[in-house]
Amino acid sequence: MRAVAVSAFGEKPQLMDLPQPEPGPGEVLVRLSAAGLNPVDWKIADGMFGDAMPVAFPLVLGSDGAGEVLAIGDGVRRFTVGDAVFGQFQRPDQGGGSYCELAVTDESRLAHAARSVTYATSAALPTAGMTAYNLVEETRVTEGTRVLIVGATGGVGTFATQLAAGRGAEVIATARPAKAELMRTLGAAETVDHTAGPLADQVLAAHPDGVDVLIDMIGGPAEFAGLTRTVRDGGTAVSLLGSADADELTEHNLRGFNFVNRPSPQLLEILAGHVDAGRLTVLVGREVGLEEAPEALEASRTGRAQGKTVLAV
Repeated sequence: MRAVAVSAFGEKPQLMDLPQPEPGPGEVLVRLSAAGLNPVDWKIADGMFGDAMPVAFPLVLGSDGAGEVLAIGDGVRRFTVGDAVFGQFQRPDQGGGSYCELAVTDESRLAHAARSVTYATSAALPTAGMTAYNLVEETRVTEGTRVLIVGATGGVGTFATQLAAGRGAEVIATARPAKAELMRTLGAAETVDHTAGPLADQVLAAHPDGVDVLIDMIGGPAEFAGLTRTVRDGGTAVSLLGSADADELTEHNLRGFNFVNRPSPQLLEILAGHVDAGRLTVLVGREVGLEEAPEALEASRTGRAQGKTVLAV
């Protein structure tokens, strides 16, 4: 089968011909039609997680994917051959990923795909969608909550904006002027141009009483600490990059934490239901062929990617 993989950390990903995997007990073999690209994919390829993530080479890249069940292992109960599914396929310790024609994953990492969209759209959903859903859950966003989302135009940010707005929250989304209208169509009550001046000053000028929740996708420790002054007394501040100092935030009467995602098949099913009900829009920036994956990953690494990239397998 064709697959995009690396033979060692730091090598440029290459299109390879690798053996077809076979499903073991509790596993599902999927003929992939599309794979979603995430920034974590190139970080894994570069070995950025060190000993915390054992890997086997050649390492097929990618986590997110969607396609048709080709075979099932012993004990699989939720799927049958021919089912349309989506989910996560990254298994670094076994060299497995989603940038390939055939992939094996645990039954618990899959769900039936949304019926109203293409495989490409479903492949863009799992990691970013589950991250956004859990963020909104764990920050306790409800009707009337004022939420500042920093990095709102990214994959996680566009989902978080929609999910928070769907709960009746007042979302303030960071966006350059060219993306402002898009973010409003996704449910943002207002946008703030983070390139126009200090973000915290802009937010507090418009909302002197602050926000209830800060969700920061992109800031380092210094940037995150500066933004926490926008959060009103007793509010919540969360970082996706490990930038939150929980003890320091507690001293300022804020609830703060560094986000750790908790994926589940139930959550995938919820997201597919939202898509089919028209409550969640999946933005795919571009679709490219499997052979173009190395260049697409490089664009993600350098920040040149526009919107979510999906590989057509």
